[in-house]
Amino acid sequence: MQIVKSELQAVAVKPSQYPSDGLPEIAFAGRSNVGKSSLLNLLTGRKSLARVSANPGKTRTINFYLVNDSFRIVDLPGYGYAKAAKSVTESWGQMMESYLSGREELLKVIQLVDIRHEPTAQDVQMYEYLRHYGLDGIVAATKADKISGGQRAKCISAIRKKLKLGPEGLVIPVSSLKKTGNDVLLSCIEELLEGGKFTDGE
Repeated sequence: MQIVKSELQAVAVKPSQYPSDGLPEIAFAGRSNVGKSSLLNLLTGRKSLARVSANPGKTRTINFYLVNDSFRIVDLPGYGYAKAAKSVTESWGQMMESYLSGREELLKVIQLVDIRHEPTAQDVQMYEYLRHYGLDGIVAATKADKISGGQRAKCISAIRKKLKLGPEGLVIPVSSLKKTGNDVLLSCIEELLEGGKFTDGE
C-alpha cells in the first residue's frame, strides 16, 4: 500500500463528532511520548500531519485522518502521562472507551510500545482492553533504532511475553528516525482493509 493523500477530517471528544460516512478505521494507541505522532507522519509521508510535541500528553482529542479517500487512521489520546491531572486522565479514558466499545467502523487498534522497555502496567491494561473487544493482535515496537540488531529478538520476546501475545499476534519493530518498519505496517493495514471489508450496518 502507498498513501498518496491524507488529511485531518475530524477532531472529536464525543461520538456525535465522529465522521458518519461509514469508512473503515484503523486506530493507533500508545503511551504519551512513545512516538505515535512521528509514526503517523512516517506512514502518511507527511512531515506534520500529526503534530509532534516535546510535551507528552498533548493529544487530548480523538483525531480522524482521511487516507486515500478510502479509509481513516485514527489517533487516540496518549495514556500514562504522570503529570496530567486525574480529572483529565479520567476524561481521556471515558473518551477512548466510548470510541473503542461502540465504533462499528473500527477494524483494529495498533498499539505502540517502546521497544527498549518492557511494557508498562498501563500498556498491559490497554492491550487487555483491546483483547476484550477483539481489537488486539498488532503491536508496533517504536524507536527500534535505539537498540542493536542483536537485542531486537530479546526485546520483542519480552514484549510478547508481557502482553501475552498469542502465536498470531504481530510485533513490528519500527523507527521513524531511520524510516524502517513502516512498509510492514502499511502491508498489515492493507490486509486488514481487504480482509475486513466493512459495510455500514453489518
